[in-house]
Amino acid sequence: MSAWPGKYVIGLTGNIATGKSVIRKMLEHLGAYGIDADALGHRAIARGAPGYQPVLNTFGRWILSPDGEIDRARLAKIVFDDPEALSRLEAIVHPMVTQAVDLLVRRSRHKVIVVEAIKLLESGLRAKCDTLWVAHTPEIVQINRLVQKRGLSQAIALQRITAQPSQLAKILAADVVIRNDGAFEDTWQQVVEAWRRIFPTAEARDTQVAAIAGSLAVQRAGPRQAAEIAEFITRISNGSVRRNKNDIMEAFGEKAYLVLKLEGQTVGVAGWQVENLVARTDDIYLQPDLPLRDVLRTLTEEIERESRELQCEIALVFLSKDLLQKQDVWRTLGYQKRTVDSLGVRAWQEAAMESLTTDTTMLFKQLRKDRVLRPV
Repeated sequence: MSAWPGKYVIGLTGNIATGKSVIRKMLEHLGAYGIDADALGHRAIARGAPGYQPVLNTFGRWILSPDGEIDRARLAKIVFDDPEALSRLEAIVHPMVTQAVDLLVRRSRHKVIVVEAIKLLESGLRAKCDTLWVAHTPEIVQINRLVQKRGLSQAIALQRITAQPSQLAKILAADVVIRNDGAFEDTWQQVVEAWRRIFPTAEARDTQVAAIAGSLAVQRAGPRQAAEIAEFITRISNGSVRRNKNDIMEAFGEKAYLVLKLEGQTVGVAGWQVENLVARTDDIYLQPDLPLRDVLRTLTEEIERESRELQCEIALVFLSKDLLQKQDVWRTLGYQKRTVDSLGVRAWQEAAMESLTTDTTMLFKQLRKDRVLRPV
């Protein structure tokens, strides 16, 4: 029985680079509310957050970057080399993360919650969960992911891996083990089968029409519609952006898609993601003969509605030149052109930098004033 009445809580853990976040995203596609406890840990030590000064007092001001933020890479070098230092850091951060998770779970209207945490077992969050899921992958795959995706050397990657408890200990404690070293579809099938064992009568989320505006209908898509989305993007972009089913299936490991329908025909696609309480829309493809004001309002209102349900603080939109020309439409929807530096909040800036490219412009809208882990 979880610590939150009326909620069914899935605790999701696994060692570094085993693909926990991909599995969390898959559970979100199935209808769960996802919480990244590790991202909350980063928020807890940001400048102005409650863990900032205790960490400086413990490890010294030399871990600061020129902008006054804690340099997490410097901090990582200390704690990965010294188990005692890691314990001191966790003693500061874990209680704050637990409080933030509690706040998010209680405020969420979702009945199923998935809490992703690399130290789920060690932090005590396990006792608050109904079931424990573990992501597993061979060590060689972990090393390759850390080298290719995070830019670590093989030596540093191996150091990070060996500094953690063995995967076997987590597997032995698990109720569900997801092997995540193959194709996205293989992992997706494992997640769906495990989900159906827990919720055998649950309706597939991607069959639900999310919003209707006049004759336009917005549908929350799922992996089953990957081929349809790929075909539409390739066709509407006249082949300048080529996508196939596998591309979209892999993208579902990071984001969700909304499909805009007009009389049953797909006329628009928007790809967006929520991470660390920031909503980011970075894929918008529209049939050119549509009433743009109505279409953008329909899409953004649905993205914002879902983002608010997910307790997002802000919404960011990344536009190509053709959509940016319609700045008056975006202004009426409450969006402003912003730079990364002007966002101010480190978690917001980091999210923006992940999506901003040299050929896109960022628009910003604040969805709520209160922030998780802002000091009292």
